[in-house]
Amino acid sequence: MGIRNQTQVVEFVFLGFSGILYGQTFLALAFLAIYLVTVLGNLMIVIVIQLDPSLHSHMYYFLSHLSSLDICLSSVTVPKMVVNFLRQQQTISYNQCMAQMFFLMSFTGAETALLAVMAYDRYAAICKPLHYSHLMNTKVCTILAFATWVWGFLNSVLHTALSTRLEFCGVNQIHHIFCDLPPLMKMACNDAHINEVVDHVAGLFMGGGPFAFTIFSYVFILSSILRIRSTTGKRKAFSTCASHLTVVFIYYGNALLNYQGPSTGYSLATGTLVSVMFCVITPMLNPLIYSLRNKEVKGALKKAAESWRKCEHPQSLS
Repeated sequence: MGIRNQTQVVEFVFLGFSGILYGQTFLALAFLAIYLVTVLGNLMIVIVIQLDPSLHSHMYYFLSHLSSLDICLSSVTVPKMVVNFLRQQQTISYNQCMAQMFFLMSFTGAETALLAVMAYDRYAAICKPLHYSHLMNTKVCTILAFATWVWGFLNSVLHTALSTRLEFCGVNQIHHIFCDLPPLMKMACNDAHINEVVDHVAGLFMGGGPFAFTIFSYVFILSSILRIRSTTGKRKAFSTCASHLTVVFIYYGNALLNYQGPSTGYSLATGTLVSVMFCVITPMLNPLIYSLRNKEVKGALKKAAESWRKCEHPQSLS
């Protein structure tokens, strides 16, 4: 209760969709459809990986964690947007805002770390094939997967704890479409210098570190692929990385635009579009990318569809 009195704000208003006066019901249905596709698509990837023995490898183990993170990331922001569209009132309570920011930063931080782990897995498989079973055994993979979730959680705890000291002095309009640290710091009427310093340092370490590791991993991976003499061997090696590399470019591209975009000359409409791409569209694209570009996943999905049809029409077997 002391925090709420200190901030003098009990509710925030999102301005990201303020320019949309009509068609909010249509937007609610559109965002709901995207959310359902995201959840069902990623859930399908997780289930297929669990059920198909051919996908019981470390690469697909990490992919199942990526799909789980995408479900969580989408669930943090999209349902609230849908509810606000239906209510035609873009508001969120102070406590809900802090909770949304906490989970948003947890899942985005964890996904950043997980993409780096997946890059290392591809590096070990392609550049160190003779030592792969030792470098990426089941115990190591379990520890790395668990560490990515902890990585995101620790990052979020730090920022959320510091955010509770911000005072808003009655200012409750957020120039964004969800609660995140940068717009909240801009709204604060007290000194947010500590928050800004921690944000920059943590951004370089928690975000820049995994990004740099991912890039360096793929430099070594591509160098190893280019040294393969046969064209078939090059194509096979690169095909195991193509889906992940596509996801990396999409995720980091949108993340950089969302968090490191220019501070001036960046309109609210542009920021809203970038944020929608990052937290709404990107989680939906990942299962599509892996299902369309990965032969093993496509094969497993076909087998699952055939098994489902046989269960639905058992008389066709006779």
